[in-house]
Amino acid sequence: MYNFDEIIDRTHTNALNTDGFRGYIFHAGPEKKFPYADDEFVRMWVADMEFAVAPEICDALKARIDRRIFGYTGVYDDDYYQSFAKWCRDHYDWDVPKDELTFSPGIIPALFQLVETLCQKDERVIINTPSYGYFAHACEYNNVEFLSSPLKRDDAGHFTMDLENFEKCCADPKAKLVIFCNPHNPTGRMWTTEELSAVAEIVEKYNLWIISDEIHCDLIRAGKKHIPMAKVMTEYKKLITCMSASKTFNMAGLQFSNIIIRDEATREEFKAADKIGGFVNPLSLVGQKAAYDVGGRWHEEMKKYLDGNFHYLKEFLEENLPKAVMEIPEATYLAWVDLSAYFDKDDDLPSFFAYKAGVLLEGGDALFVGNANRFIRLNLAMPRSIIETGLKRMRDAILAKNA
Repeated sequence: MYNFDEIIDRTHTNALNTDGFRGYIFHAGPEKKFPYADDEFVRMWVADMEFAVAPEICDALKARIDRRIFGYTGVYDDDYYQSFAKWCRDHYDWDVPKDELTFSPGIIPALFQLVETLCQKDERVIINTPSYGYFAHACEYNNVEFLSSPLKRDDAGHFTMDLENFEKCCADPKAKLVIFCNPHNPTGRMWTTEELSAVAEIVEKYNLWIISDEIHCDLIRAGKKHIPMAKVMTEYKKLITCMSASKTFNMAGLQFSNIIIRDEATREEFKAADKIGGFVNPLSLVGQKAAYDVGGRWHEEMKKYLDGNFHYLKEFLEENLPKAVMEIPEATYLAWVDLSAYFDKDDDLPSFFAYKAGVLLEGGDALFVGNANRFIRLNLAMPRSIIETGLKRMRDAILAKNA
């Protein structure tokens, strides 16, 4: 029913994906030139999709546009909560308490606010590395130090928690907060009940706050089932869960997230600090609700297409770049690939692939906080034909470098 092979023209839309890569990846402006024109790049970097938004969601947005007024808007009835709660029951067997649900334009602004709310300047935040860069940015913005707890990895590319190191960080007398990624970005691990329970036990032992960023929880391989941290830490008051349909349904630009805060006083403090006064974008609210109400079939077909993309990548690497190490991730649409066999420690991989292959991607310690040297992250949420072109260019550039 849905055509995930369709190539969508994103030019002249002010998309970060097409127009903002110089500043985001290379910290440069339009003066930075490449051997490739901007429209010649294969873009496998930022975590949004090249898939068209589900037509059912577009229809709901069009119907709201036809109302022709876009005044100040909030969430004043139960309709949105009922849609979100049903999605959580159907997909995670989890009942979200209505009074714990708050909203933010995105998980990033929520993290910036929550670090400010929860941490004093001399306290510390714990992050597993490699890490989504904005976990560190939220700390840096608030002048709060963070401690890195590196994940462990075996020779096949499988990542696990280093619980001994994690507990050592949590035992730090200045530790106050854990920012936890479930499923994990960029490795794509879906943490098991046993792993989540071990993390929960340590967090509770040291009476820390924990923010569980679960934005990738619906971007999982077919047949998998997400386990919210809230189902493990059933009574722990210092838990905050962050979710959104934005990543799953390619609506990141609509800026709408669910922030579920158990502790009442902290919840009220978070709402009181809201820079937009509790208002939401009317189209964002409609789009998010429609995703939960009528996006299910698109979601299931999209996951199957992604599964095929990951198998294609795995087979390509085994045939063409056999020293590359990658495990097909259990979640996300992002492949985390170890290219250390082909590069030196000081090589700048995003620059190499931009200049030598015309492929935009992210990787390395600078973008992923640490524990990421000579790794690249590849976005596979795009038509397979684009992936094929990008991988062939990357292969040719790597082989030429190592000739």
